[in-house]
Amino acid sequence: MAEASPVADRRIHRRIVLEAAAAMAAAGPAVLLGGHAEAQPRAGGAALFAYVGAFTTEERKGHGGGINVYRVDPASGTWSHEQLLEVVNPSFLALDRAQRFLYAVHADLDEVSAYAIDKQTGRITAVNRQSCGGKNPVHLSIDPTGRWIITANYAAGSVGVVPIEKDGTLGPRTDLVTLHGEPGPDRFRQASSHPHEAVFDPSGRFIAVPDLGFDRIFVFRLDAASGKLAPNDPPFVATRKRAGPRHIAFHPEMPLAYLVNELDSTLVTYRFDPQRGNLQAIQILPSTPSSYTGELSSAEIAVAPNGRFVYASNRCNNSIASFDIDRGAGTLTPIGWAPSHANSPRFFGLDPAAKFLYAANADEGFGPPEEKGTDTIVQFSVEANGELKPTGRVIKTNSPCTIVFASV
Repeated sequence: MAEASPVADRRIHRRIVLEAAAAMAAAGPAVLLGGHAEAQPRAGGAALFAYVGAFTTEERKGHGGGINVYRVDPASGTWSHEQLLEVVNPSFLALDRAQRFLYAVHADLDEVSAYAIDKQTGRITAVNRQSCGGKNPVHLSIDPTGRWIITANYAAGSVGVVPIEKDGTLGPRTDLVTLHGEPGPDRFRQASSHPHEAVFDPSGRFIAVPDLGFDRIFVFRLDAASGKLAPNDPPFVATRKRAGPRHIAFHPEMPLAYLVNELDSTLVTYRFDPQRGNLQAIQILPSTPSSYTGELSSAEIAVAPNGRFVYASNRCNNSIASFDIDRGAGTLTPIGWAPSHANSPRFFGLDPAAKFLYAANADEGFGPPEEKGTDTIVQFSVEANGELKPTGRVIKTNSPCTIVFASV
């Protein structure tokens, strides 16, 4: 990820997001059904909302407007647009447990921000911001107590801790840890530390931090009283050279974790010790089909809530891969690869019922040139056997890079 110039950031960013907002307002919210744009009525039933962060700046190849709010019909999966809040590069989003507040980190800045959620409408209002201590935070997680936000600061090679106050606002940062290690062999992508995620294990005792630059997964403990981080013993586990570890997902029931490597497009199954926080690799396999021979770049990974399947996105061939989890060993067997029908599925997310999977195609310049500029969220139904099938419903939105769902 290239670093952006800090000169006149907010003035430039505001001009860009205002232009994007004007274009979106002129076009109106639309959903593509079978390739045809149709305005969608407000969905009835349960109050389910989707919050979509978008890249907004030229440095991110973005032309989105900020955070879009959609009302979602849980049965059909129909989306209708409710709000656009203009903010700069909200690159990853997270909700508090009560779903009263939405939190975001901002690509190419050094900030984490808080937004209050209106329980009646799902709309959001900006509350405050704090420094996370490092440029280009790409991920944030909230600890089980709901008191602390952990950020992975990609460009700075650091992990920050920002407190959540009782009223949902953000307090001044309580800790910042710089990661140390040996750069990987890729002189361009691995010249320094690049933590890409900070994820709590199911017990909330440990935080796993995949570092793309150092080919390591760092593991920390968080002191819930002071908001201070301490390295685990051992402090990290090494991956293959030039693997480029990006995102990790823990199994909801079994002592397992699954890692997607960005640079070599592989998935690694780890046996996880929930008492000591140790990770032991037991399987590695490609995230792409054996027939694929092009450049490699993978992005997101998730374990289905039922613990039966793993999904991973490949920006190199624009696909979402499905894997079956062996209920005994925990190892993976490929099910198939569903085309994302657009360029660069940086992120995907499952709805709360795991009925649908949504691939966010951010158009970051990866993938075949003919699929660039699509700027879509593509809906797939999740079949009983873990297979993904396109529903034909496509939400047209600019530069989507993160999605969270809230039932408010």
